[in-house]
Amino acid sequence: MNAKYISTIRWKFIWAFILSIVSGAGLLTAAYQLVHASIYVNPETSPSPYTKMVKWIINHIGSAPLLFTAGIISFLIFFFLFTRKIISYLEEITSGIQQMTKLGESHKIEVRSADELGVLAENINVMSERLQHSLLEERTAVQAKNELITGVSHDLRTPLTSILGFLEYIEQDRCRDEMELRYYVDIAYQKTLVLRKLIDDLFEYTRVNSGGLPLVLERLDLKALIRQLVEESVPELNMAGMTLKIIDHADEALWIEAAPYELVRAYENLITNAIRYGKAGKKLEISFERKEDEAEVRISNFGEMIAESDLPHIFERFYRADSSRSQHTGGSGLGLAIAKGIIDRHHGVITAQSDMYRTDFITRFSLEHE
Repeated sequence: MNAKYISTIRWKFIWAFILSIVSGAGLLTAAYQLVHASIYVNPETSPSPYTKMVKWIINHIGSAPLLFTAGIISFLIFFFLFTRKIISYLEEITSGIQQMTKLGESHKIEVRSADELGVLAENINVMSERLQHSLLEERTAVQAKNELITGVSHDLRTPLTSILGFLEYIEQDRCRDEMELRYYVDIAYQKTLVLRKLIDDLFEYTRVNSGGLPLVLERLDLKALIRQLVEESVPELNMAGMTLKIIDHADEALWIEAAPYELVRAYENLITNAIRYGKAGKKLEISFERKEDEAEVRISNFGEMIAESDLPHIFERFYRADSSRSQHTGGSGLGLAIAKGIIDRHHGVITAQSDMYRTDFITRFSLEHE
């Protein structure tokens, strides 16, 4: 018989049942021989009270009922002893389950056997790990939601407070002349644009990171898409006093499967970020390269270095490497987070590198073959 089946709980109980019968029968046989010898073989001249009681039971009740009762009792005792480890292990598993369900705590059960209880313990340990992972994700989601609300409240309050202050100044007729009135109206208008940009970015971030609508993928040339975006960014480059350099290491088109609108938004944010923080370097560089089955795009600026401690966090929402920047100069803090969310939805990869000379944002997508 296969050892795998012999080690199952069913067979363990069968063996415990058989051993209990054999052990009980052996005990009863030994007891019967002892009683028979003490009563009939070597009768005492003055029988003890115990011997008198046994004789009375045998004479008035019979030896068969006595043996049957003793056999049942001995069987139960031996069956309890032989199954004690199994029952104890089952109680330990039950206690672990109760601890997980009532207290919500992680609990690891020792796997002591290869039978069904051992398999059950392994599954419970896996379930416990998944439960803890789910609870951790839930706590992280709640914390992220609270941080998002806090960040939104803070970033919305700043321009809104300025707008209300200028409008209150105007409403109280405290302006000395029309020129001053127009000056404050223009400031309020600029703050309103910042506020609208933040709300738009927040809406876009929520849509991207919540999954939003399913992506409608098309086969497109990544090089052509980014070249068109760069042409549209020429006025912004001119205003920043920056020049553009395109380096093409790929001799052919880089075809990928992507949603054009989504990808345009991601690269718009990356290019805008490079222009905003790379003005001091006076140059924007974009390079294309094919690496095996991947298309790589590198967007580089030559402005201030991003600190090594900031690099792991630059794709987080509302994170600004320089906390002293105003909202107007530092952006909403959502542009890079939106770009990463879009690229992640396309199963692409985005990373950042920065040193004293340049800062690179590198994106990679799987190439689509004919």
